[in-house]
Amino acid sequence: MKKQGGTMINKAKGTYDVLPNESFKWALLEEKARKLLTLFGYKEIRTPIFEYSEVFHRENEQSDMVTKETYDFFDKGDRQLTLRPEGTAGVIRSFVENKLYVQNHLSKLYYIGPNFRYERPQKGRFRQFMQFGVEAVGSNDPALDAEVIGLAYSFIKELGLKGVKVRINSLGDNDSRLAFKEALTNHFSPHSETLCSDCKHRLDKNPLRILDCKVDQKHEAVVNAPTPQDHLNAVSRAYFQSVLNYLDSADIVYEIAPKLVRGLDYYTHTVFEIEADIEGFGAQNVLGGGGRYQSLVKELGGPDLPGIGFAFGMERLLLAMEAEEIGFADESKPDVFMVAVGQQARIEAIKLLFEARRNQLVADMDFNGTNFKSQFKAALKSNAKYVFILGDDEINTKTVSIKNTETQEQEQVPSKIAIRTIRSRLGK
Repeated sequence: MKKQGGTMINKAKGTYDVLPNESFKWALLEEKARKLLTLFGYKEIRTPIFEYSEVFHRENEQSDMVTKETYDFFDKGDRQLTLRPEGTAGVIRSFVENKLYVQNHLSKLYYIGPNFRYERPQKGRFRQFMQFGVEAVGSNDPALDAEVIGLAYSFIKELGLKGVKVRINSLGDNDSRLAFKEALTNHFSPHSETLCSDCKHRLDKNPLRILDCKVDQKHEAVVNAPTPQDHLNAVSRAYFQSVLNYLDSADIVYEIAPKLVRGLDYYTHTVFEIEADIEGFGAQNVLGGGGRYQSLVKELGGPDLPGIGFAFGMERLLLAMEAEEIGFADESKPDVFMVAVGQQARIEAIKLLFEARRNQLVADMDFNGTNFKSQFKAALKSNAKYVFILGDDEINTKTVSIKNTETQEQEQVPSKIAIRTIRSRLGK
């Protein structure tokens, strides 16, 4: 059979469509995030989906995300641009460009939006993915670390997931990091020939990235590698202990993960991940994480200010909730559905339709069906709570027949009080 019209075009690899029967879950998850973020005093910031490439491709950033996974392109003006692979760098670029630091107090920001990484698609990981995250910029207080970690922890708890805990570590200050990098270089150098090709390069550029390698993760040298904790100086140890003390005071469950380094090179001092016990997720129970950064604001042209933040992948959160059978509120359904037969009845139905919406009722009608049977079938399919029926009899008597779809009871009321009647019964 010859195909009519053009060739069907499928979505690009690593992307997905959020269909109408699923989109309400996304909206509710975002709403939960916004409510909690507001309680913690964070305000939303929205940055462009693409930035000049140097925002992400900085000299000191050697993570796989930046060196291998970014979508880079030249625009018609021959400017090199990058689709954002993560939220922090763009937020800090905006913080610097718009001089938010002149307010001379802590900036508490959050963002929700898509990011892009060219990586192998798998369950819960896509090339376009949604993240929400926070950045708190302008303070070196370890109590702020505890607040940011507590915010991330509280959000996962509020979703209803079980066994929520924080995995936390310290990379220490700049001196501690340098000592750790030197120790890693000395440790891995005798094994350089047996490391993967990427790790051979990382050994020269940034040996911390070897600890993140998916190829060499079971290599004996990686398993037995030194940890950041082994090379913390006194100042860094004291800072880390203060963070832990604050977490204890807030009753936040955590465990120290000595080899946790996270995947970005701008982290110093505190790094952390949030995980939960999720059926069927195996070792992939980490839902998000983040850490403190000391030099990122300065690298992007701003003053020497520190910050701390985290991000969650929203796809992974939704999968986790589905795996644990944590229900969202049901998809919204109409309060009222209009069924109208005849031209005059349809005119009256349109009038009532808009009156209902002005009175905060969810209202709809069938714009395709012409006979009573097809329209009533559409009303039942919509799961509407009430059906308004209008025909010649109702138009002549200036009434509306109202059917309660749950009890199947039907009554006739004057059209001028029909909307008021439904509002009263729904408690609106």
